[in-house]
Amino acid sequence: MIRFFRHYIPVSMLLLTFVELLVFYYISGFAAERYGTPHLLGDLPDVAYKPWLFAAMLTLLNSTFGLYDWEWTKGLLSLLTRVCGSFLVATGLLALGGQFLPLLFPAGGELIAGILVAGLSSVLIRLLFMEWDKTDYFKKRILVLGTGSRASKIEEMASTGKAQGLSIVGYLPLGASHHYVPLERVIDPEQASLFETASRLGVGEIVVAIRERRGGGLPMTELLECKLRGLHILDLPTFFERQTGILPLEAINASWMIFSEGFTQGSGRDIVKRGFDLLVSGSFLLFALPIMLLAGAMIRMESRGPVFYTQERIGQFGHPFTIFKFRSMFTDAEKDGLPVWARQKDDRTTRVGRFIRRTRIDELPQILNVFLGHMSFVGPRPERPYFVNELAAQIPYYHARHSVKPGITGWAQVKFPYGASVEDAMNKLQYDLYYVKNHSLFLDLMVLLQTTQVVVLGKGVR
Repeated sequence: MIRFFRHYIPVSMLLLTFVELLVFYYISGFAAERYGTPHLLGDLPDVAYKPWLFAAMLTLLNSTFGLYDWEWTKGLLSLLTRVCGSFLVATGLLALGGQFLPLLFPAGGELIAGILVAGLSSVLIRLLFMEWDKTDYFKKRILVLGTGSRASKIEEMASTGKAQGLSIVGYLPLGASHHYVPLERVIDPEQASLFETASRLGVGEIVVAIRERRGGGLPMTELLECKLRGLHILDLPTFFERQTGILPLEAINASWMIFSEGFTQGSGRDIVKRGFDLLVSGSFLLFALPIMLLAGAMIRMESRGPVFYTQERIGQFGHPFTIFKFRSMFTDAEKDGLPVWARQKDDRTTRVGRFIRRTRIDELPQILNVFLGHMSFVGPRPERPYFVNELAAQIPYYHARHSVKPGITGWAQVKFPYGASVEDAMNKLQYDLYYVKNHSLFLDLMVLLQTTQVVVLGKGVR
């Protein structure tokens, strides 16, 4: 993992993006030289931009279709479906650009050759990366201290394929009588020191997954020796923060949150974020206005009632505000007056409502909330007061998510399916806490990029 502006990015994904960008660039250059229109190739200052525009567009679309995540490793069918979708859209956009700006976009045989070779290359590159990921040669070797319930979380992460770039060599017990990890994964200390054991196993990092650290439960002297000899030492929250983009509730406490890096606010950051919100939301409003007018007309034609749906939500520092959305349900969705969690295939939604929810069009009126300063474009989703009180009574540190402005989209929204229970809210809070701890303009841009992917692939729809 490489950390940019406090946000972790897998090295393998950065390498994949860089390699593919260069491959697309050279493919475009070859196609232009082999199949391009001769009289256009003489204008070198303009033609020089063509390969970079070609490569940048394909890379951006591949990102939109989730080809720089690890989901495409689920199978060849998933990979081929995403590649075909990305390159079909790219073909249409490039063909349109070639009609109006032939000096900047390929056309004819140049476009066909470039797209076909680039698409095939995209599949082959990922198949090579899949084979590379199966080997342990380039992976960081990890030793876990502890065999209890906390260590089992790491084993669960590794067994589900979420430990990319890591090789968990085993779990070292520290006096525990019961093991929550497979016995074959438990390492016999052999009366050796911690550093000697780590050296024997070729370990580069040690993760401390022990609940009780007082009263000699943690070998501090041996851990200090390992650190002074060049090994990385991580606690469990930091390990999960780096690998999964969450802060696990069962592994953090108030003192860790107080003394850890992050969870800070500042006027400078607020000014930058507010300017970013106005710029992005203004651009989205201009682009989405025709879609919003069409959605409003469809809602009005299908069912009686208002086009917009207003609701009280909890904002920054617990201040209530009124949120605007397109109405996606029948007007009597909550007949008894009590708030109800949204359900999978909710029968209270209209046909138009199901469509605008799937495409996230129902969220577009919240751009007005961003202009008014009640919300940010990126942040934790605002909840209704009824649910906030219910969740805060059951989930520790729930109010920490209110230290930043709520958002139209957020880290939890792009990483976790639609929440419809207390358990879902607890899981989403772990992502919200990561955002509160590490939020920056860079992370906001990453969230916006992944939001387009959520819309295109229809993830987490209810």
